[in-house]
Amino acid sequence: MPAGLVMLSAVPVIAGAARTAELTAGATVTPDNARFFASPAPVLVHIIGASLYCLLGAFQFAPSFRRRRPGWHRLAGRVLIPCGLAAALSGVWMALSYPRPPVDHVLVTPMRLVFGTAMFCCIVLGLVAIRRRDIARHRAWMARGYAIGLGAGTQVLTHLPWMLLAGQPNGIGRALLMLAGWVINLAVVEWALRRRPTRPTRSIPRHAGAPAGVLTSQ
Repeated sequence: MPAGLVMLSAVPVIAGAARTAELTAGATVTPDNARFFASPAPVLVHIIGASLYCLLGAFQFAPSFRRRRPGWHRLAGRVLIPCGLAAALSGVWMALSYPRPPVDHVLVTPMRLVFGTAMFCCIVLGLVAIRRRDIARHRAWMARGYAIGLGAGTQVLTHLPWMLLAGQPNGIGRALLMLAGWVINLAVVEWALRRRPTRPTRSIPRHAGAPAGVLTSQ
């Protein structure tokens, strides 16, 4: 599973790296990137936060890896939570502050606001759950937050058939393809959570401290 999640993250991470190089190297300003040059900080925070969140978070879905390295989950969580929150908040900030590009339908902005806010809330709820030592809810909320964060990867797959058949999507078609990426990820997570057998959760001793991460094993 981690390998598949890393592969799903690859295209948006590479695109983010290219955008970072463009901004830091002083590339030519065009109508497509002018909004980023006018205010580069939010997009750089978003790229770095989302890239670390998606790539590092993929390894939280490997129970055998976590069992071999018991300190990994807690240590990674201390990096993943701020990265995820930064990615979500910067995404909301950009949706509110940057001018909407012509290729985006008017519905794209509210969708970004909804899913960015939902990702932030999922991570916070997951953190609250593990502070209460509720491992099942921690796992569920963190998995939902990760699914939303990985939406850009799935959106590459939803856009690809359209691009091969009809070229670059725009307008309402692009909005629906973007929505499909988030919905597919969340649907898969909900299916996986309900498919998993219900078992007693492992208790966490009060003196052990509360680990924080994307997914906790039972």
